[in-house]
Amino acid sequence: MEKLAAGLEKLGIKAGERELALFQIYYEELTDWNQRMNLTAITEYEKVQTLHFLDSLTVAAVWRPTESKPHPRVIDIGTGAGYRNPAEDHFPQIRLTLMDSTNKKITFLNHLKQKLGLNDIEVISGRAERAGRQQYRESYDLVVARG
Repeated sequence: MEKLAAGLEKLGIKAGERELALFQIYYEELTDWNQRMNLTAITEYEKVQTLHFLDSLTVAAVWRPTESKPHPRVIDIGTGAGYRNPAEDHFPQIRLTLMDSTNKKITFLNHLKQKLGLNDIEVISGRAERAGRQQYRESYDLVVARG
């Protein structure tokens, strides 16, 4: 996880051994599950660190919790395989929700959430178009999505 650690440091995030260990477990689970169900086309060790983990955390370069919003609610729309998961350990004040419409990805995320012990993350199945008209409208301080 050297590439990830170096990239996070450039973003002003000091990743500890525990966080890097969580990302390592994440990578191992991702590649294991990806053999049975297609979660991602990118599985090479260094590319996962940069194109999945680090890329999904670049939001930290422009946004952080503030005193006026010390416990912000953040939702990741179309989360896919949820690459922000272990970042919750670095930003414990964030209340993170991962949303995807693909059931196999939701199943993987729930497994990963349990495996990594990230109990404060909410995983929901749904489409943003529908959820935005229903109970989730105006419920979050920050909405993120990767294209």
